[in-house]
Amino acid sequence: MSEVHTCPWWLAYTFDNPLRRLVHNPASMFGSYIHAGGWAADLGCGMGYFSLGLARLVGPRGMIYSLDLQEEMLQRLKRRAKRKHLSDRVMARQVRPDDLEARDLHDKLDLALAFWMVHEVADQAGLFKQVRYMLKPGGALFIAEPKFHVSASDFETSLVLAAESGLELTARPRVAFSRAAVFTKVLDYSI
Repeated sequence: MSEVHTCPWWLAYTFDNPLRRLVHNPASMFGSYIHAGGWAADLGCGMGYFSLGLARLVGPRGMIYSLDLQEEMLQRLKRRAKRKHLSDRVMARQVRPDDLEARDLHDKLDLALAFWMVHEVADQAGLFKQVRYMLKPGGALFIAEPKFHVSASDFETSLVLAAESGLELTARPRVAFSRAAVFTKVLDYSI
């Protein structure tokens, strides 16, 4: 995650709002990848649009780890989670550009979501290795990148890096305004 290309917190209001549910509904997009009681990470969570949607899906016994570089984003997420009575299942964490700071999540996540953020990461291979570390066996990484910002060829390059990190491409879901892919953790891969 490179701070040079990180979306400024104030710009997030343009796409992180209730109208977004019309095109990016968390329940329909991620419902087959996460369940009640599940654990997920929202990488580059911003103000928490997907974190809050995932928190509803996992219910009171699940946990969402919302990771972002920017303290401003995380503070807004915390306020929104509190207003929606979801604070007990949303854990906001500030990360560094080169480290998700998630050593405590080894083999714990059912789902890692990287929505419109992989293109901002300087070391994508390093990111994917860290995600693989956090996913439990059979856990999924859901990647979506904005079509208006990430070319098809750049997206395919990211997918190759994910595969080289021990993740197996298992689906190419249709996501509005996005190029998307789902990977699962390969069990017999050693880093």
